[in-house]
Amino acid sequence: MTEAATQTLPFEAEVSQVLHLVTHALYSHKDVFLRELISNASDACDKLRFEAIAQPGLMAEGGELGIEIRWDKDARTLTITDNGIGMSRDEVIENIGTIARSGTRKFLESLSGDARADSRLIGQFGVGFYSAFVVADRVTLETRRAGATAADGVRWSSDGSSAYTLETIQHAARGTTLTLHLKPDEDEFLDPWRLRELVKKYSEHIGFPIRMLKLVEGKPGDALETVNHAAALWTQPRSELKDEDYQSFYKTLTHDFNAPLAWTHNRVEGKQSYTLLLYLPEKPPFDALFSGRDERKGLKLYIRRVFIMDASEQLLPAYLRFVRGVVDSDDLPLNVSREILQENRLVSQIRAACCKRTLDLLDRLARDEAPRYAEFYKSFGNVLKEGIVEDSDNRERIAGLLRFASTHHSDATQSVSLDDYIGRMQAGQESIYYLTAESWAAARHSAQIEALAARGIEVLLMSERIDEWAMQYLSEY
Repeated sequence: MTEAATQTLPFEAEVSQVLHLVTHALYSHKDVFLRELISNASDACDKLRFEAIAQPGLMAEGGELGIEIRWDKDARTLTITDNGIGMSRDEVIENIGTIARSGTRKFLESLSGDARADSRLIGQFGVGFYSAFVVADRVTLETRRAGATAADGVRWSSDGSSAYTLETIQHAARGTTLTLHLKPDEDEFLDPWRLRELVKKYSEHIGFPIRMLKLVEGKPGDALETVNHAAALWTQPRSELKDEDYQSFYKTLTHDFNAPLAWTHNRVEGKQSYTLLLYLPEKPPFDALFSGRDERKGLKLYIRRVFIMDASEQLLPAYLRFVRGVVDSDDLPLNVSREILQENRLVSQIRAACCKRTLDLLDRLARDEAPRYAEFYKSFGNVLKEGIVEDSDNRERIAGLLRFASTHHSDATQSVSLDDYIGRMQAGQESIYYLTAESWAAARHSAQIEALAARGIEVLLMSERIDEWAMQYLSEY
């Protein structure tokens, strides 16, 4: 092997910090590492299927796309293999040696005090791969990109400290094999029944088969068997699905450890056919999603169950960027691009349907489960207000979902809707009164509302930075 083919490279500074924290802090649900690694393998299969649309030759080698899990009790190794897209040497350095996410520093800052024991943070910053070090003291990755030669294989290895080793190797098959050398106290992940239980818990609805050696009288045989459902959940009839199925799929889809707040699953048949599965999260993610409007991720676009792209900017407006889920169309072309999406009439129909279904879901939650909606609104209300400006077609519906502090209540924690306000209006009152200020206290004690208070007129108290901007577009309700 040439000197150029073998390198020892340092991790970037933030990666080293993440590795240290993941290894030493996030232990409350350490079995989540298996979900993260299986999800990565599934993504690699999805990416290959997508790239093969334009380059069918990429699928020439290898059989059905899938994932294998093997274990070796003597060697104390757990191995996860996929025959997906694989990685080149440069991609290994980029994807594993660095964390190219604007939310990484916030992640590091959030891991203090009690948060250090909260493994819900794993996966929310693109650090899912590093969760392997929660249970392993050494990790080896061998990979080859689809379309490359066997001589272009790459081996990555690290003990999770400060550096990693890269080697060029012969790798006959495309795809990636990840080997975890387990720590002495992690015997449970060498138990095939425990591994099956975790696949069922976290990855039942991964759209590719997850295979393990079939057990014969409790011992591994020679044949492989599929241990997950291996079918896209959104393609199944709602009558056959339980709440637990939807919740499990949401966690796999989003890497969120919380259950979703609510969801809607619809199949639209007709001139154009498509399926929507949309989720409302319980809490916002710990990333840049809400610190910058340009950081959007949400709905995944599939065409006839082939993953195409994360396309929330085409399928949902920015003010609904908290929504997660899947859109699967029967009618869009497989070679669709982002530019074509922006001009496609069917995409406009799907976008309108996604908006309607989401607003229906929010209406139902606000009407039937007011306390849960109030909690949701604390996290996402300011994002929703952007719709007053952006979506004139749905402005009235969005306004009905907004909640404000008011002189009707004595503290800032209680809020009212515009319908509540109208229901309490004085006889002959024709206007809704509101006041914007830098804080709730400044609004509540403003001299400007004293005359209205004396007449018994309620005033909405608005203290968020977005309120003044949004209210310029809400002239009537």
